This record gives sequence, C-alpha cells and structure tokens, in this order.
Amino acid sequence: MDFNFSDDQEQLRDAVRKWVDKGYDFERRRGIVKAGGFDRGVYGELAQLGLAGLYVDDDHGGLGMGPVEGMVVMEELGRGIVLEPLGQTLIASGILSGYAPAALKDAWLPKIAGGEAIVVLAYQERAARYQLDVCETKATRSGDAWSVSGAKSVVPVGDQADAFLVPAVADGRMAMFLVERAASGVKTRGYGTMEGARAAEVSFASSPAALLTEDGLAALEHAVDIGIAASCAEAVGVLDKTMEVTAEYMNTRKQFGVPLASFQALRHRMADMKMQQELARSMSYYASLKLNAPAEERRRAMARAKYQLGVSMRFVGQNSVQLHGGIGVTDEYIGSHYFKKLTQLELVFGDTLHHLGEVSARMQDTAGVFA
Repeated sequence: MDFNFSDDQEQLRDAVRKWVDKGYDFERRRGIVKAGGFDRGVYGELAQLGLAGLYVDDDHGGLGMGPVEGMVVMEELGRGIVLEPLGQTLIASGILSGYAPAALKDAWLPKIAGGEAIVVLAYQERAARYQLDVCETKATRSGDAWSVSGAKSVVPVGDQADAFLVPAVADGRMAMFLVERAASGVKTRGYGTMEGARAAEVSFASSPAALLTEDGLAALEHAVDIGIAASCAEAVGVLDKTMEVTAEYMNTRKQFGVPLASFQALRHRMADMKMQQELARSMSYYASLKLNAPAEERRRAMARAKYQLGVSMRFVGQNSVQLHGGIGVTDEYIGSHYFKKLTQLELVFGDTLHHLGEVSARMQDTAGVFA
C-alpha cells in the first residue's frame, strides 16, 4: 500500500502549516481563550483557505475532497492546537452531502463552504454514556412541519453556531434534523472547556426543525465516525508538536552540567514515546482510509483507531509532563496546553475504555486490523 501523499495533498498541508505558523501563534491562541474560546474571524480565515468546503462538492462551492485531505488538514490544525471547530464542519458537510434532501443541501452547503454558516453536531445527552442509540430528545410532526424538544450537552461552540444537526426520536425511530439556533424555543448556555475551546448546553422546546433523514441512527454513526477520524488526525498533529517541544527541552535543560538528553534512561523514555507516536499515526491513517468503507467495517475501524489513539495520547502526554517537571503544567508554557488538548481528545466521541469495549464487541473470527 502506498502511503505517499500526492503533490496536491502536500501543497494543501503546506498551505495550512504556513497559516498556523504565521497566523495562529501561541499568543493569538491565548487571546482567543481569554475572549471565550472561539473567534469568528479566525474561522473566516480557515474558510478563505477553502477548508470549510473541503467535503462540499463543486456544485455547492466546495473543494470536493475526501478523507485523506481532511486528515492532512486536521493534522496541521492539531499542531497549532487551533480552537475553531473545523472538525465539526467536516461532520456537518459530510452528513448533509450524504443524507440530506436536495433542498437542504442547496440551502446550507454553499453557506458552509463559504464560511458564512457554522453547523455543528448536537448529539450528547446526560444518560447516553457514549451509546449512540440512547436518545431522549423527541420530534413531533404536524402536517409537513417538524418540531424538536429535548436537550443536548457539550455542543461545540453551541452558543455561536448557526445551526445544529440533532438526532431525535420520531414515531419510535431515531431521525436526524437540522435546527437553526435562531429558531423559537432554542436556548443555549455557553462555557469554556478544559483545553480552552468553547461549548454549550443546548435545549429545544418545540423548536421548528427540518428533517434531514429518517435513518437517523445510521447518519449519527457516520457523523461520529467522521468526527473520530478528524480527531485522530488532529491528535497526531498534537503528538508531533508535543514530541518536538519535549525533545527541545531535553536538549537545552541541563542537570549536573549536562543536557537531560544525555541521560540514557530519559532517552529510552523518549524512544517509547516515539513508538506510541508512530502507532497513533498509523492508526489515524487506517481510520481515514476506512472512512468510506461499509458501515460495519467502518465502525470497527474507528473503534480500533480511537482506542490506540487514546493509549498513545495518554502515554505521550503524561510522559512529556514527567520529563519537563514542574514547568510542564504551567499555563505560561505551551507544553501544558498540548497536554490538555491530548487529554480532551481522548474523551471526545467515546473515551478509550468505551472503544476498547467496542473493539471487543465487534471482534470477529480474527482480530487483525485488516480482517
């Protein structure tokens, strides 16, 4: 299998990396965190690069690219621990493109591709515990019109987004709806998250909704799988930078008159971290390459990838802090922010233990990743 990237993919990577290096340094990120964890202007800059339209087809003003390009972009955004939720945009554009009726596509995909609208997935509920088929939000039909009632938790930029993709039970079966934030009955309560980004609790009280698809569980599983692949790629970028800052610290910080990197025990620990970094990278590739596979195969692949990424993120993040000592957990040092991002990424779309259970439940006659 050829894992080399095409010239177009390398150019895309280079463009995003240049923007991160020049336009999203640590001080700018710190300012965004202090301002609430989201900057619409920064999101507009991502849209100007074409990234908001990555999964949107040409007919709706997008780039019409696929999972590998999405992986490339998310890796680079991970290197800069960018707060703006481009992963959510990939989810929304992917689900709208694959499941929505033509009228809904025409109304929303051009606005998503142009950065004019931010649509995010609102699916987590207090009683669900990562189980996607647990949903207490209800949808009611009156003629041709739908309304949604319920509550969703930890919705990315929920108090800033323009619309939500909302799974809700209709006539005993889960369906997927699009609900605008400006619709009647929608209330949001925003707050900052651990790693500095923004989320919200969102409630719906007979809020007008547009039916996206009646096969809501399939759409939700696909949405979460797009999110898992994006978060795995983002985590690889965060791991790369964590390793870079740790290696730099080891080579410059001295103990007993010599650099820390000269101690064999610490060099062995860095080698172990490197192994986990590369395991994470290979499983991120695996997730992206399986993103368009049949549903059951795709779900197995995402669980395997997210489990390995969880193990790698915890190992690299915690060992980086140990190798730094006290400075590794100070807010002034960028390493602590990479650690917080790794901790947060381990929990999104199902934590490591959840996905270990998923791997076990979906295991067939052979346990190999290519089975």
